[in-house]
Amino acid sequence: MHDRPTADQTDAAHHRRRAGPAREDRMSHTVISHDGASIAYDREGEGPPVVLVGGAFQFRAFDPATKQLATLLAKRGYTVVNYDRRGRGESAHDVPMGLHETLADLRAIVAELQRIHELGEGVALFGNSSGGAIALAAAAHGLPVTAIVAFEVPIGAEQGPEGAEFLAGIRERVAGDDPDAVVEYFMKDMPPEWLEQAKSTPAWPLMVRIGPSLEADAESLAWAQSAPHAELLGPIQAPTLVLVGEEEAPNGMAPAADAIVGAMRHAERGTVPAVQHSWQPESMAGAIADFLDAHVER
Repeated sequence: MHDRPTADQTDAAHHRRRAGPAREDRMSHTVISHDGASIAYDREGEGPPVVLVGGAFQFRAFDPATKQLATLLAKRGYTVVNYDRRGRGESAHDVPMGLHETLADLRAIVAELQRIHELGEGVALFGNSSGGAIALAAAAHGLPVTAIVAFEVPIGAEQGPEGAEFLAGIRERVAGDDPDAVVEYFMKDMPPEWLEQAKSTPAWPLMVRIGPSLEADAESLAWAQSAPHAELLGPIQAPTLVLVGEEEAPNGMAPAADAIVGAMRHAERGTVPAVQHSWQPESMAGAIADFLDAHVER
């Protein structure tokens, strides 16, 4: 698939360049999902809840930029949850890792937020890259969502076959006996030197370890091509902001954003300073908080 793997694979390179194991300063909480899997998360701030949904290769100890984003949003008056998706970081690893389970984890987080303080109408979601597709799928499958902000969601052409083909390739390699092959396949359309550089860094073993969790990323993008966009996304009522970078966005990101906005009744398109799928926490926090301030009740 030309545009979708390129974007999500650029996300992998982005985290390879800027991320590394980060010291954990906050106390990590856990919630138990529907199948007994433990999902680890940080929570900070007070105000309407916002859950950050990571894309490919993102988890707390590997992604300092999203941790900064969480702190900045908390300072804007929000309760922010930054969590390790299953198969990543401190969350459960030896468990099923498909989209169904990933959405169930979000429901478990929402239920926990409801337990510790009154949610009101639900939670806002910020989804980065394929995490944006997961956020949209969660809202489409009934998660109580007050607003959605998504950055460069790498969906393919409406009802195209690429997503299903890519998902099949990921599943085949996850089921195989070569863990490196999962990440190699996920990055297969990137410049070869990016893959070689990734393999030469301390990040490579971490990327390989979380490789099976990429199934949910691939499945969310296959879901986005499984029916007409209006059928999949049209029922979502939450106000939605679909962001792309102001310059050098990966190929296909602008058309993908337009397709999402065109399929939804309450969606709009925006831009943030970003280069090649890489944003800065300060500008992203401002864009998210400004949108939520205008659309989420306190």
